[in-house]
Amino acid sequence: MHQSENPCLSLAIDPLSRTTTGAERFAIWVLKAPFPNGQVLNECVWPETLTQSWRAWQEMFSTRELPDVPQIHQASLPPLAPKSVNTTPSANGQVLPYTAMLMQDLGISLWRWLFDGAIKRSLDQSEGFARGQKKQLRLRLEIRDPDLIAVPWEIMQPETGKPAISRSQQILFSRTTSNVDPLPPQRLEQSLNILLILGDPDPNQNNGEHKTASALQLEQEAKALAKILECCKNDSQEGENSSRTVLCHVDTLLQPTKAELISRLENEKYNILFYAGHGERAPDGGLLFLRPDARINGTELAQVLVRCHVKLAVFNACWGAQPERYNQHSLPRSSLAEVLIHHGVPAVLGMREPIADEEALSFIQAFAQALAAQNSIDEAVAVARQKLLTLYKFNQPAWTLPVLYMHPQFDGELIRPIEENPTQFPVDSLQTPESTTQSAYLRLIGGLSKVEQIEGGHMRVGRHRENDLVIEKQEVSRKHAEIFCRDSFEGGKPTYFLSDNSSYGTFILGPNGWQRVFHQEVPLQSGTQLKFGSTQGQTWEFIIQDNIE
Repeated sequence: MHQSENPCLSLAIDPLSRTTTGAERFAIWVLKAPFPNGQVLNECVWPETLTQSWRAWQEMFSTRELPDVPQIHQASLPPLAPKSVNTTPSANGQVLPYTAMLMQDLGISLWRWLFDGAIKRSLDQSEGFARGQKKQLRLRLEIRDPDLIAVPWEIMQPETGKPAISRSQQILFSRTTSNVDPLPPQRLEQSLNILLILGDPDPNQNNGEHKTASALQLEQEAKALAKILECCKNDSQEGENSSRTVLCHVDTLLQPTKAELISRLENEKYNILFYAGHGERAPDGGLLFLRPDARINGTELAQVLVRCHVKLAVFNACWGAQPERYNQHSLPRSSLAEVLIHHGVPAVLGMREPIADEEALSFIQAFAQALAAQNSIDEAVAVARQKLLTLYKFNQPAWTLPVLYMHPQFDGELIRPIEENPTQFPVDSLQTPESTTQSAYLRLIGGLSKVEQIEGGHMRVGRHRENDLVIEKQEVSRKHAEIFCRDSFEGGKPTYFLSDNSSYGTFILGPNGWQRVFHQEVPLQSGTQLKFGSTQGQTWEFIIQDNIE
């Protein structure tokens, strides 16, 4: 099943006004439905019982100050006793712990408030439409009241014993916003190309001996994270989706400057950015602390991510999915996730509140494995969330912390399906050593003597270790170029060609100096000198040699 064909139901929660008693009124809109006449409207009041359930959740689980909530000010609420929470036994007849009851009570209350009347009928019809086509239903929720963004909508569940909406494999849940720039043209990759950034873990402790210790610890953390991400392919090969697994490559930046981060994004082709480090809320999309003397805000980061066609941004940082607050109220469109989506980043995954390191690593590993198995982004988040629930139990908030935002025009697809992979060079179109009396190789000019044979009439050049010639230089792309031999129609002699696939180009020395070849295919003559990625890089000489029989 092609993920982009999944039917979609898109909802919006819009604040209206207050009633004469001070209660907050909302409109719940169906902005998009997979069937005719599905765009309906329901008006409702936020009930006091839901306010108390939300307050009880915050007192138990939240690490931040309690925000204002609709209908009634926090200060006027009496303390909530455990007996006020529904104590319905679980499916096996056992009474749930108080924390689990809090989770379940708020989840069911949010579901019943959102999916009521015409909205519930629209959901039922959408689910039936998806089942009839044997597909998943994509459900997206837009929250236009900034004070409701902190509410954990991901825990909504229809009733006791039913899974929360964000863990369902039949309904793929994400948040969204309609206040967005158009989605730029998207390219589909055949691998997970990840830029892993480890920023400043604690901006308040960066002097003396601690700074050295932090740098060493940061390097160890980077290696561990990269290993987890790059091993996702091997780990997932044991599962039922092993035949669909794709390659994963990770580049790491430790505490880069803003210029270093932007340069790396512009000179390479990444489809995922992963940031781990300190973050704070701020009006311009929050702040990420790259290093003690370098920060970048969400608006600045959004511009470079869109320009460089990064499709997914993941943030293991504090408050990535939380808006800035001023005078006890949340500022509209101020969270990092919302700002990135607003500027045209297709998908953003942030944390509603801080997450423990062990929990974050478990989530990252499961998420990467699901992506490598060619699941859509929203499906992969559901899979990883389920793993957190299995490891850390229902009554712990770990599985509720990741918050996924998706651009309304994005279908969630990150990896090119196998059946859509580009055609490779036909074997019979390439000259091999057995079919020619010539051999070819690249010779490194200057420094150490190094010769790389072009075996089988085909060589792949790049920074990734899967290439035939690996050049570990920053200016060289992972899959930089190919050199191949093809039959020529002129005289019947085989001719070698260079095909550039890089971010910056390949340079060929000609009569007028170094000439840039960018995303082109050009013939090669024996004696041609090449530089990959930069005119300041290594010089290689292409040589064709006649074999002596």
